[in-house]
Amino acid sequence: MSAVSLRVGDPAPDFALQGFDPRTGETRTFRRSEFAGAPLIVVFYPADNTPVCTEQLRSYTAGLSDFDKVGAAMVAISPQDVESHRGFSEAQGGFAFPMLSDPDKEVGRAYGILGLQDLYRRSTFVVDSDGSIAYSHRFVGPGLSFKPVEELVAAVTSAT
Repeated sequence: MSAVSLRVGDPAPDFALQGFDPRTGETRTFRRSEFAGAPLIVVFYPADNTPVCTEQLRSYTAGLSDFDKVGAAMVAISPQDVESHRGFSEAQGGFAFPMLSDPDKEVGRAYGILGLQDLYRRSTFVVDSDGSIAYSHRFVGPGLSFKPVEELVAAVTSAT
């Protein structure tokens, strides 16, 4: 189990991860700090091409206009590599946010989302415009559901 437990008000760990942006087709390094000055929703999901993860990322893509209305950006992070993310996104018709690769799970560890056997737990954070954690949720157990768009929009709204 991960020993780190970020709390609301804590500084959000920075990261620099290779990722794929389905909106542009670009593969590059993404940094949390490049989103400074606006809210950022950081979504950790266990694996590409799994039923709940697919439903979650499709739901967030469908909710893009709601996130745009509150000025929030989103990134989705999992341990799979960039090519896996590309294939997953393409199979789903594209997602509306960058998909980042954390193969050594260092970012997952920094955010305290690793569970049993060092596996990703479905988790969501809102980082406010100042770089602090404004909202956090980590599923304990199988994580067979996810936080709905409305709850994340409300978390962003209360953080601004």
